[in-house]
Amino acid sequence: MFRGFRSVPKALLLAPLALVALQPHAQQGKNRVGIVNVQSVVSGMPGGTGFVALSKKADADIQVQVKAVRALLIRANARGASAADKSAYAAAAKKYQASAQSYQKQLASSFAPLAGRVNTAVTAVARAGGYSVVFDQKVARDNGVVIYANAQATDLTAAVTAKVKAGK
Repeated sequence: MFRGFRSVPKALLLAPLALVALQPHAQQGKNRVGIVNVQSVVSGMPGGTGFVALSKKADADIQVQVKAVRALLIRANARGASAADKSAYAAAAKKYQASAQSYQKQLASSFAPLAGRVNTAVTAVARAGGYSVVFDQKVARDNGVVIYANAQATDLTAAVTAKVKAGK
């Protein structure tokens, strides 16, 4: 008759769990993460300088607007803030949103002719190197997705650039 798990020593039941818990998942060879500086790759492509210039312009403009919006938010939330302070914040926030959306559309349009070649090269390099995930360096940095990365072990930019230049 089946006696269930009561007859199995507890150490045997916990052993597989301990093995899984003690093995750091990030260090397993199966899940490699890579990073590519897409702007660097694109800057070497025909037609890529326009995208890079637009991206730099958008970044600079958006940073200025973010600083202004933050300063106005502090004034608008301060005790005794005037209606003018609140109105100035609302106008700046609205301008920021419109600018961000406009730049996003412009960047997407500028990147569209280049995207296929970049994505194909990234996919080929990632598969050849056994990478499961590849991040755009700028996006990962700006959004705080990656806290630390060993550039020597994760940076695939040179390999992707070479693949794009080779036309493969």
